[in-house]
Amino acid sequence: MDNQYHPLQIEQQAQKFWEQNNTFRADESSPKEKYYCLSMFPYPSGQLHMGHVRNYTIGDVISRYQRMQGKNVMQPMGWDAFGLPAENAAMQHGVHPADWTYNNIAYMRDQLKRLGFGYDWSRDLATCDPEYYRWEQWFFLRLYEKGIAYKKTAAVNWCPNDQTVLANEQVIDGCCWRCDTPVERKEIPQWFLRITDYADELLKSLDTLDGWPDKVRTMQRNWIGRSEGVELDFTVDGVNETLTVYTTRPDTLMGVTYVAVAAEHPLAAKAAESSQEISDFVQQCKATQASEAALETMEKKGIHSGLIAVHPITGKTVPIWIANFVLMGYGAGAVMAVPAHDQRDFEFAQKYQIAIEHVIAPGDGSDHDFSQSAFTNKGVLVNSGQFDGLTSEQAFDAIAAELQQAGKGKKTVNFRLRDWGVSRQRYWGAPIPIIYCDDCGAVPVPEQDLPVQLPKDADLSDSGSPLARLESFYNTSCPQCSKSARRETDTFDTFMESSWYFARFACPDNHQAMLDSRADSWLPVDQYIGGIEHAILHLLYARFYTKLLRDEGLIEHDEPFTNLLTQGMVLKDGAKMSKSKGNTVDPQDLIERFGADTVRLFTMFAAPPEQSLEWSESGVEGAYRFLKRLWKQVADFINTRPDQISLDINALTDQQRDLRRKTHQTLDKATRDIGTRNTFNTVIAANMELLNALSKFADNPEADSIQPQAIAVKQEALEIIVLMLSPIIPHLCHQLWSALGHKQAVVDMPWPVVDQNALIQETTELVVQVNGKRRANIQVPAAANDVEIESIATSNQQVQRFLEGKQLKRVIIVPKRLVNIVVV
Repeated sequence: MDNQYHPLQIEQQAQKFWEQNNTFRADESSPKEKYYCLSMFPYPSGQLHMGHVRNYTIGDVISRYQRMQGKNVMQPMGWDAFGLPAENAAMQHGVHPADWTYNNIAYMRDQLKRLGFGYDWSRDLATCDPEYYRWEQWFFLRLYEKGIAYKKTAAVNWCPNDQTVLANEQVIDGCCWRCDTPVERKEIPQWFLRITDYADELLKSLDTLDGWPDKVRTMQRNWIGRSEGVELDFTVDGVNETLTVYTTRPDTLMGVTYVAVAAEHPLAAKAAESSQEISDFVQQCKATQASEAALETMEKKGIHSGLIAVHPITGKTVPIWIANFVLMGYGAGAVMAVPAHDQRDFEFAQKYQIAIEHVIAPGDGSDHDFSQSAFTNKGVLVNSGQFDGLTSEQAFDAIAAELQQAGKGKKTVNFRLRDWGVSRQRYWGAPIPIIYCDDCGAVPVPEQDLPVQLPKDADLSDSGSPLARLESFYNTSCPQCSKSARRETDTFDTFMESSWYFARFACPDNHQAMLDSRADSWLPVDQYIGGIEHAILHLLYARFYTKLLRDEGLIEHDEPFTNLLTQGMVLKDGAKMSKSKGNTVDPQDLIERFGADTVRLFTMFAAPPEQSLEWSESGVEGAYRFLKRLWKQVADFINTRPDQISLDINALTDQQRDLRRKTHQTLDKATRDIGTRNTFNTVIAANMELLNALSKFADNPEADSIQPQAIAVKQEALEIIVLMLSPIIPHLCHQLWSALGHKQAVVDMPWPVVDQNALIQETTELVVQVNGKRRANIQVPAAANDVEIESIATSNQQVQRFLEGKQLKRVIIVPKRLVNIVVV
């Protein structure tokens, strides 16, 4: 065996073997327990980055380990191929988005293969393939028939740079999630899915997701935002209208000093009719108002509408203000303001010199300075008439009952979650299959005419929707009356495609149905891997879509992913790798220099999966050195050993037993760490220690390392190291396993079993202290009692030097660790 490690040659041989033998093709007829492992599929940007490499290596290690556990593993890969970047690249480089996308897919697929990932490539899919989005269009029409998909004119988040709508979840700190441009508000017709119909189920079923990180579940729980409160009506003085508001703090109702409405509220429009100043303010709000998250940081502005509201209990009048911090899409577009008990209301009232009346006192009798800040905690009601003296909790029920009896309010449950806007004004997406007829209205495209394909001749050079400018696309005839009609020119939000791809992987070859019974055989995904940044967007939508598929009878399961692992970011110099920062590392270059196994080993060793990984060139070089050392140790062993020798446990020397114990202790730790905790870094570290112990054993003349049983113990240790590391560095282990004399490939071997008898220690090493200072190490029988341990410790020659002339006061024994002898 060659002593030199040649990674590129070794990796090509292993990959050729896997491909020729269809090693990773999932067996749909296997009686084995299924295991579906899936990493979030990539956008085909053209080149893998280190974040991809880490994500997919984690998934591959888990898949290979589960395969060794005897399970029928499916690990597919595909491409989240629609989206603005392809459209922008097409405009920039003068190529069609489809050509750009498929060329990138071909290149990135080769990169993934070079890294040795065990994917079932027979299930490969791209979401821009009409055969894929055909079923998405079909399913949308089913939802349209049910009323779950609907269209309405609504105030939406608008990205002026990308010229398209953004869902609330896609607005991050007031900016577009993709290009970081400040978001504006526009009112345009949009398609929505009624995710709010599933809000309660989405919330409750989070409690069943025990395999998800608590952080992700909390983020979704907060985004869904269930609250119990009271919906109540203020009458508008001089106008035959009521103003409905929702509050979770009805106990503060007696402290309302103004009501605020959104710029899009009908009362704001009424006020704007008679005031140019109000009209200008309303238009300004509409142009700049953004997401709820952005309202936390933006300057709060308002203007008096000139209208007056009447308090539903006291009958007092309060002014109605138009404010930029009220969103029409939340509640009824109006809020009751209690400056003394809400900090935002307090700051607004101070700015515009509105009255501040406190009606809640601290429950512990302490004072609060209402001139400096609002008191936002619950407490005891004061200045509240008949409700004085009630706690906030008591007042909730009492005030709600008063309002309900008067026909002016009722208890209700509200959700922060809003319906999902799914239409986008761009080209590179799945067309929405609706036709508009002047006589028949919105008409679904007939099933036999699906898919509605993207035209190849759209002009992408201008801003706005290319499909809206292409007459050959939008001019059509009505399926019902055959008159001239117009196609919908919006395309689906790309999160539509990624909300069900995991199910399609089960049956990508079915051209007659969206899903078949194989989806129920494979789902739910046993292990899903991806970034924490997808906690709300993708993961919430995928859960929603799964429930839609279930209710359509296409699958039986309620949730898509049993276990979720959210890997940390890859950092360089303390910052996330990005092209804009110039701190990226090319995986392809690393593969050429060190081999794929080095890249895989480093990404698994540098940090636990959930934590951020700091890039280190020296760390990569260290990983490469370890692989060379492992290779050389196996090569030296094979080149010098005689014929293979059977292990005789009863014939082992103490040193041989120690090495064998170390081997099985390492295996025991690795089994727990990789099998239950996914802490691959500790598995690697433990194997590094074992390899060091093996080197010391080989160099120790007392170990009889060239004797037959020593050779057998070394053979067992090397084989177990290769098996333990094979999910992480599969190419090298493929070659080493064969070199160690095995005909069956390591990829088809089971995970090794710990020999519990090998873990039994006949003796235990203890530290001996005298008055707390370490004086010696002793070996005692593993079964020795305290009297025997004390005798051995006190009779030790090194210890006796410190006991001479002293009086023994007591002996403290910490089992399996130390003996502390106290003398005076």
